[in-house]
Amino acid sequence: MIKAAITAVAGHLPDNVLTNADLEKMIDTTDEWITTRTGIKERHIEKDPKKATSDMCVEAVKLLCQKRGISPEEIDLLICGTVTPDYVFPSTSNLICAKIGAKNAWGYDVSAACSGFLYSLATGSQFIETGRYKKVVVVGADMMSRIIDYTDRTTCVIFGDGAGAILLEPTSEDVGVQDFILHSDGNGCQHLHMKAGGSLNPASHETVDNKMHYVYQEGQAVFKHAVYNMAEVSARIMEKNNLKAQDVAWLVAHQANKRIIDATAQRMGIGPEKVMMNIERYGNTTAGTLPLLLWDYEKQLRKGDTLIFSAFGGGFTWGSMYIKWAYDGDKIGK
Repeated sequence: MIKAAITAVAGHLPDNVLTNADLEKMIDTTDEWITTRTGIKERHIEKDPKKATSDMCVEAVKLLCQKRGISPEEIDLLICGTVTPDYVFPSTSNLICAKIGAKNAWGYDVSAACSGFLYSLATGSQFIETGRYKKVVVVGADMMSRIIDYTDRTTCVIFGDGAGAILLEPTSEDVGVQDFILHSDGNGCQHLHMKAGGSLNPASHETVDNKMHYVYQEGQAVFKHAVYNMAEVSARIMEKNNLKAQDVAWLVAHQANKRIIDATAQRMGIGPEKVMMNIERYGNTTAGTLPLLLWDYEKQLRKGDTLIFSAFGGGFTWGSMYIKWAYDGDKIGK
């Protein structure tokens, strides 16, 4: 039976770093307030107005190909999870392929907010498992700084910019994507969305003047739903696959809020030593968080390790995935 295995990971972050101390000078907040409530200390922000989400993705995918020793022309399909595309159309995926020279690939974008990478990974794995394709690249990336109001202290302290990418290839070994559970509930839209820019409220002087092109979030409602759903779906995928806490090597959780991640780990019965965490350095990069975690922790991963992915995003969207890692991470250069 063919499985879809992750055979390489890579990431990219803009050079500019926005610290909590910087935010203290911009809005009415403190480092202590931000750290206590979110776990975030700093985040990367793209300052070059000529660069967009696809540019971060290009750097991540170039590194991915270099690490795996393949040419972009070998890529069959590229899926990009993002809610900050360069344009409404064409898709960011199309632009990435053009910029890296992946002339034999086709692709599309997946819009699932913070669950974007998980949705894309689940989708991409199907193309491998059917035997249709041999090399599928899945990218999770968002340039959240472009849709954040930096006078709104409830949202501007949370988000950062970043991109991560993984390569999926077929394997007959007992590794790779084993199972996933995905959910969505459009009733959650009222709590987390962007009010304008789509067909309901197209751009106008009124929408711009009323700051309707920024992220709108009702923090308490989102936090409540995220804590419950991420924890429950992660525990459920363990139960479904007869996994105990001692079987899990790592929790790869969306980096939105440290308290949410801690609650998920507690529900799964695992200790902090098994929880991947980089929220303090990157903040919430939306669809970028999961692949960036893999990039940071790659050298600690061993072939056969059981990883539980978990995410929750606007929409609402959420889910979990069970993966067996396919290679010893310390044997590949970063």
